[in-house]
Amino acid sequence: MAQGWLGLEGRVVIVTGGASGIAKHVVTTLHAADAIPVIADITVETGKEIDGVYCVKCDVTNKENVQAMADAVIAKYGKIDALVNVAGINLPRLLVDVKGEHPEYELDDDSYNKMFDINVRGMVYCAQACARQMLKQGGGVIVGMSSESGKEGSQGQSAYSATNGARDSLIRSWAKELGPYNIRVVGVAPGIMEPTGLRSPAYNAALAYTRGVRVEDLSTDYRKVIPLGREGKLDEVGNLVAFLVSDRASYLSGTTVNISGGKSRG
Repeated sequence: MAQGWLGLEGRVVIVTGGASGIAKHVVTTLHAADAIPVIADITVETGKEIDGVYCVKCDVTNKENVQAMADAVIAKYGKIDALVNVAGINLPRLLVDVKGEHPEYELDDDSYNKMFDINVRGMVYCAQACARQMLKQGGGVIVGMSSESGKEGSQGQSAYSATNGARDSLIRSWAKELGPYNIRVVGVAPGIMEPTGLRSPAYNAALAYTRGVRVEDLSTDYRKVIPLGREGKLDEVGNLVAFLVSDRASYLSGTTVNISGGKSRG
């Protein structure tokens, strides 16, 4: 993607969860396009830099902490042009452990609350804090990272899918509320992507059990389920986000863009 075409030079863009996974690639893409990304992540220290990108420590489930993060960005840069909500968690869980072999992989209060607290409540807190600043500035962009699971459901991931369905609904509603104030709200829903490096053996064990397969059988021949015949690249998500926060996407709002290689239930 050629620099300059997007016109992101000097745009301050907060990326939650930006120290790892898809969010890290979003940060890298924005930085390469001469934007000013800010990594908001619970694992970083405020004031530090990662590869030249300013960091702010932030627990997205804590409203006061989120507001402090937004205030820190405003104090440093004087504005917030865009927010990219990526911070999230996926804990594979069955509604009922039919086999009765691993009750720890059955949906319970702890796993349910953790996913909704981070994925939904966290998105609300971050959008709220940043939208207040955008209203003062006269405009901005809010991007919510969703998932194709929020539209299609996912075996062994019902609660996670529900959080993404909630994110999509928030995006549509906020676009209606904030549109009159020149604030666009859009979503990005990745499908099957290349590994982010965040998958742990514990996650893979849970996912395999909830899907009734062995861990070694989790991989699949993507040519059978994805029309483009391959998994998505993390940089492709980063490119899409960079486009959406730019003025090149100035008439896109209230929609979630699937980036899934053509994959659907049909």
